[in-house]
Amino acid sequence: MKNAVSLFLLLIMQTLFSQSFTRKDSLQGGLRPERNCFDVTHYTIDLKIDIKNKFISGSNEIDFKVVDETQKIQIDLFENLEIDSITWNKQKLQFNRDNNAVFINFPNKLQTNNQEKIQFYYHGNPVNARRAPWDGGFVFRKDINGNDWVGVACQGFGASCWLPIKDSQSDEPDNGVLIKIAVPDGLTNVSNGRFVGKENLNNGYTRWDWEVKNPINTYDITVNIGDYVHFSDKLDDLDIDYYVLSYHRDKAEKHFADDVKPMLKCFQEKFGEYPFKEDGYKLVETSYLGMEHQSAIAYGNLFLKGYMGNDLSKTGVGKLWDFIIIHESGHEWFGNSITSRDIADMWIHEGFTQYSEIVYTECIWGYEKAMQYANGLKGNVSNDEPIIGPYGVNKEGSGDMYPKGALLLNTLRHVVNNDTLWWNIIHDYATTFKHKIIDTQAVIDFFNQKSGMNLTSIFNQYLRTTSIPKLELKIEKKKLFTKWVDVESNFSMPIDLVYDNKTIRVETGNGWKKTKIKIKNINDIKVLTNKFYINY
Repeated sequence: MKNAVSLFLLLIMQTLFSQSFTRKDSLQGGLRPERNCFDVTHYTIDLKIDIKNKFISGSNEIDFKVVDETQKIQIDLFENLEIDSITWNKQKLQFNRDNNAVFINFPNKLQTNNQEKIQFYYHGNPVNARRAPWDGGFVFRKDINGNDWVGVACQGFGASCWLPIKDSQSDEPDNGVLIKIAVPDGLTNVSNGRFVGKENLNNGYTRWDWEVKNPINTYDITVNIGDYVHFSDKLDDLDIDYYVLSYHRDKAEKHFADDVKPMLKCFQEKFGEYPFKEDGYKLVETSYLGMEHQSAIAYGNLFLKGYMGNDLSKTGVGKLWDFIIIHESGHEWFGNSITSRDIADMWIHEGFTQYSEIVYTECIWGYEKAMQYANGLKGNVSNDEPIIGPYGVNKEGSGDMYPKGALLLNTLRHVVNNDTLWWNIIHDYATTFKHKIIDTQAVIDFFNQKSGMNLTSIFNQYLRTTSIPKLELKIEKKKLFTKWVDVESNFSMPIDLVYDNKTIRVETGNGWKKTKIKIKNINDIKVLTNKFYINY
């Protein structure tokens, strides 16, 4: 899926960050002609995983459409992995390696609109993640019975840490992926999509085949290897599958029943139909906390409510439900279905998904509990850096993208001040951009158009600065005046005030504005800070 990055925007954003970037960063995060010239349509991954030696070997067959005439393309593979050969039309191709980029040369120019296919053979010891999912790579562990338990998590780090792939969120294989993983006999591999069969290779390994029909982020492609048992359920015509360690089945069946189907009902009501119905919904127990692997969500929350038994909001509300089930499932709509073109815009994934936790709370426990949870998240915002990161260098913005992004959306709900309209906007956003790759400007334009309001300055304030709008009040001649400070020059946002037991909406900008409220004592005014993420 073709994309071009504005050089001007890239330069402006990078001046906001003191961190220096390298050629390696630009090769991974940027969109060079060698990336933009082709559109991936399908991957066929065929790997053998030697767990004892932490070694992988095999191939990825890459189908692509030529977008612009070219004789060279960029595929990505971490430089610690060895390339055996790259073939096209039964010919071995020449290639050059530059950090984690592999520049592949063709003997002739590939013509625009041609469908092409290469086979990429490789082997090696992939990076071993030490703190998955916060760092990236393979996770080699044992279960309590001593069985191997293996997974992979690579969001932000790059799927090219284990796969030769076009490692950019700007492109997804339009027609999905076929994933063939050979693992030692006695173990099961669970990957994305539908199970389509297994084959005993008669060499101590069994190959497990899975097929994804939908487009998929490269960091979502996964393997889960272990002593798994399978059980299933349905919600109307949506297939629900669970893979857990054999000794956890009873606990898992009881625990998953509490949240999974209520969550899916809520999210489908608010965000539209589950976006990967052809591939099914699946939870897979992992040795690490969790990850939004599309149609094969990694679950490692120990069958506890909250976040490993804790409440991130510190209100008690966050222990009413299993954080990993709700949060990672929310990503199926926000992150997996709707994907940011550059990880600098990852708030499109994480802000909306943390907001889905608020949505689920409201679906099951009501508005007041949802607002209690939302306001509890304020304590997790550090305002250290802008939420939006620098473009083109594989760099996310601040971790505030989670709570501050959710609080931005909660604020916008109350700015819109019409719940019927708000839920229509959220539903239409999730369905309009289903299976699409977008950027922040597309989000802003959509919300502006659907709301009939100019919300641009509000988005920019919360996403591009570290200052929270601060409301100031004063009385002159018994009239109340309001203004925002610590804001951009064109910032404008209404605020709800309570006076004399009445809620009054006041349009406020960055200059003093007289209201219609007659008042003697400023303490007679209550500011509804529970509905807006502001300082007062």
